[in-house]
Amino acid sequence: MADDVLVLIDQQKAMRHPQWGPRNNPGAEENIGRLLAAWRMGGAPIVHVKHDGTRPGSPFRPGHEGNDFLEPTAPRPGETVVAKRVHSAFIGTDLTMRLEAMGRPRLVICGVLLANSVEASVRNAANLGFTVLLPGDACWSCDKRDLTGRLWPAEDVHQLTLALLDGEYATVTTTDAVLNAKT
Repeated sequence: MADDVLVLIDQQKAMRHPQWGPRNNPGAEENIGRLLAAWRMGGAPIVHVKHDGTRPGSPFRPGHEGNDFLEPTAPRPGETVVAKRVHSAFIGTDLTMRLEAMGRPRLVICGVLLANSVEASVRNAANLGFTVLLPGDACWSCDKRDLTGRLWPAEDVHQLTLALLDGEYATVTTTDAVLNAKT
């Protein structure tokens, strides 16, 4: 696992915007921080994916505070930052090329929102032939209203998304399992 790449999705101040509504997994940021600390300690490769929103009013728009990284997981000098303009970290970026130059390592993907940018990135990674570990407790989800008007609680959205990704697109795991396998 020493050569695994940690990919952090959208760890930006915009995720604190009230537009997202109620969320689950209040420990996600702590788990993301634990993964990041382990990768840094081991000198393993890290990719910070940053969303540069293009829609008017997007809290992710460059030049606005929401575009800034969250302090606890902000990149350090020398760590790779990939800016994306759509949901997937693989579309319109050089991420695939960077990973191929590293020998197509296994990816550990975490961040937010699980049923949005994380899911899009995991699916694309798998479709490109990468092996993906997805620590579900290092991601979080928000309540979501479906097209019939039913409101799905964040935890239900989270668990269903993990179930849809597990096996075909990623191996869903936990932060502890990833960290235990690293030692």
